[in-house]
Formats: sequence, structure tokens, C-alpha cells
Amino acid sequence: MISSLQGTASRIPAAFAALYLLAGVAPACAQTAPAPAPDAAVTDQQTPTPEATLPAQEATPSADQGPETDILSKRTLSVLLDARLVLANGHQSFVDGGLGKTRFDGTASGDFKARAVPVEADLIWAPRFTGSLSANVSAAWQRDQENDVDLLEAFVTFLPQRNGNWNFSAKAGLYWPEISLEHATGGAWSTVYTITPSAINSWVGEEVKVVGAEATVTAGLGQHEIAATGGLFGFNDTSGTLLSFRGWALQDIKATTFGHFPLPPLNSFIVHLQEGQTRSLIEIDHRVGFYGRLEWRPPWPFVLNAYYYDNRGNPKAFEATGQWGWRTRFLNVGLSADIAPGTRLIAQAMTGSTHMGFQTRGVDWVHTSFQSAFALVTHEIGRGAITGRAEIFSTREHGSQMSPNESEDGWALTGAGRLALTNSLTAFIEVLHVRSDRGTRANLGIPAFEAQTVMQAALRFRW
Repeated sequence: MISSLQGTASRIPAAFAALYLLAGVAPACAQTAPAPAPDAAVTDQQTPTPEATLPAQEATPSADQGPETDILSKRTLSVLLDARLVLANGHQSFVDGGLGKTRFDGTASGDFKARAVPVEADLIWAPRFTGSLSANVSAAWQRDQENDVDLLEAFVTFLPQRNGNWNFSAKAGLYWPEISLEHATGGAWSTVYTITPSAINSWVGEEVKVVGAEATVTAGLGQHEIAATGGLFGFNDTSGTLLSFRGWALQDIKATTFGHFPLPPLNSFIVHLQEGQTRSLIEIDHRVGFYGRLEWRPPWPFVLNAYYYDNRGNPKAFEATGQWGWRTRFLNVGLSADIAPGTRLIAQAMTGSTHMGFQTRGVDWVHTSFQSAFALVTHEIGRGAITGRAEIFSTREHGSQMSPNESEDGWALTGAGRLALTNSLTAFIEVLHVRSDRGTRANLGIPAFEAQTVMQAALRFRW
């Protein structure tokens, strides 16, 4: 671990090294919900403790609006459209089976390439059955996903009115656990501050969706509030496949119920075992996984969350199609703080490991440890905001059938702007620069080290 930290720290600004130490050394725990900001936008009513604050024009209706029962009306249906202008360089993206770290790549030689593309169309249904029982169902077309239309989320939420210092809430169905501080829940899991989420939350979007149920107890202790969540889940057995065989990525394609993500060329041993793609939502070993989450909201302008996840996967379980069970565990810690009027700091750090296969000489075929951390600062300006983010990431291979060259180190800087043009139309601009080093790129005839830059302008329409 120490050598990993030193190898990465030598290639990043020293100011970010402390975050990396937090991810690799501190007992990282789970996600953080942001503290309410002055004049904060409406948050999604589907989540007892929202992950992120939505811009006003992207918010879903709050639970106290309209009648208690509303199954199918204009108020319960939303459409979200996203189109981009993109200028990017870099060699073949992972979406095309390469080892590029971003969603978009350049020419065959890695030079800059421009394109105009639609990227996503979502339909969101948010019925309310009673004043305390609601649901959220979202389906999407996404560029670079295999199915024309596929299901993103489908869950019910029980959120009764709070009475006194204690409150209970619950959720069940198909959903992303509350880890990301960069996404808005209940609205097709869209990013709020940037176009591209961090490496941590890109991976959450790819491999940490579950079919499960959770319950949350919230207690007011003087001026402090503590929330504890426990969840049980299944259909997440392949979590870890991308982190081992591809590594981290910074991109915004979200896992669907029946879709897959392609894998880069596999080594001479793994290629005979693993299908050339990974299914994000599949049950192989019939074991129940679990997660736990703690959140602390003090009387000061910050919120701290801690999250632990264990899918309890059987690394020796597999299907004839070449999909394997993975034992994946991680700790995540998050912080959201209002550091000045209209200015918010968000930080997350994650560390974990994943195992797959049988053992050779007492060592699992695949044993990957992974770490990442980021800090994001966003400042509101009128109907818009500007955001900057810095992050670092790495993986280390310890398995008997994986070469140390399949480890990686990297860092990224992101700058973004957001402007609400109307109540339904939002414009984003973003510049993302990623530097990464992965030895197996040499197998594709390209340098192990690569610097990539992606510039995007996006229009999001919500009706």
C-alpha cells in the first residue's frame, strides 16, 4: 500500500496526497449527504437522506405537493434528454473494448476528434400511493449500451412524516445504494455538478446497483442528528470485474437491468474463463450481501457519512457463459460542507478489494485492491454554478493469474460550469483531463502512460 501511494503521489499535485492517504489508510466508511445550502434547490422526496441537491429545474416534485395519491398524471411523469458536443483525444475507449479511461476517445492515432451526439433519453415515473408510500421507476436509452431501452431503477419508498426525535423509513427494489454525492436520486440518477462523475461514482454507477431492501432510523440528539441505515441485497455478484480487468474510468454510462459493459483484451489465462463482457446485474451464488451506512448532521454546516459494503460473493461460483462471482468489499467516507455563502466542498474516499476464481499455490486467481479519492468545490452564481474537482485513483494486482503490470495509477482534474437557461433547459460545459499508467496497454501497441483530455458541452432538457 505505501509503495502504491508513493508511486501515485509522485505524479500528482502534493495538495491532493492527503486525500489519497485517507482512501488508503483511514477506515473509510460510507457516503455523505450534503448539508443544506442557503437557498438550496429542491431535493428528491424519494430518498430519506438525499445524496445530492438538484438544480431547481431538474428537481422532482416534493412529497407535500399535490394530492396524497397520484398514480398516473402529468405530475408523476418526467422526461430527461441529454445531447453533447464532444472534443476528445486518447486511444480506444473502454466502451469499445480498449483501455481508455474516458467515455469518448480520439482518432485511431489518439489525436483529437470532434463529434455531436445524443447520449441519453430517460422516462421517469414517480407515483405516490399515500402520503408516506411512493415509488420511482426509470427507463433509459443510453448511447453505448446494448439495449435500445432498458430499466434503470424501480423501487418503492416508505417515508412517513416525522414525529418527535425519531423517524423510520425504508426502501426496496432495484436501486443504487446511497454512496454518490454527485448524483441526484429519484431522477434517473443524474449528475448535478459536472457532466462526468468522479472515478469513484463512475464505478458505483457501473457495478454497485443492487436488488435489495434497506431501513433507516433517524434520531435527533440535541442539535445533532444521526441516521443509521442497514440493507440486504442480491444480484450484484459481478461487482469488481471492471475494476480488475479494466481499472478505474471516468464516464457517465449507467448500469441497466439487462445491459453489459465490454472488457478490454484479457490475459492468456483469464481469456479462457471470462466472457468478453460483464453483466452488472446478475445472481450467481445465491448469497445475500449487506451494507451499512451512518450519517452525522451536527449543528455546524457540514455532514459526514460512512458506508461499508460487502456483497459476500463466492469467487469460485461461475456460469457457463463465463460470468463469475466476485467477493467485493469496500469502505467509503464522504464529507459535504458549506464553506462560504453559495460555496460547497464535497469529498469522498474509497478503499477496498475484490477476489475471483480458485487458488493457485494458496493465492486467488484474481485479487485486486483499489483506492480512490476526490475533492470537489462548487460555487453558485445566479442561475448557474462553477465547479472544480481533483482526484486520484489506483489498483494493485495480487492474484496468482494477474500480472503486476495490470495494476494502475492515475489522477484527473475537472472543471465545469452549469447554467439554467429556462426552468426546463440546462447547459453544461466541462473540461476533463486524465493521466494514467497501466502496463497492459503495451499489449495493444500503445504506451503504458496516457494523458487524455475530453471537452464537452451538454444540453439537458427536462419536462
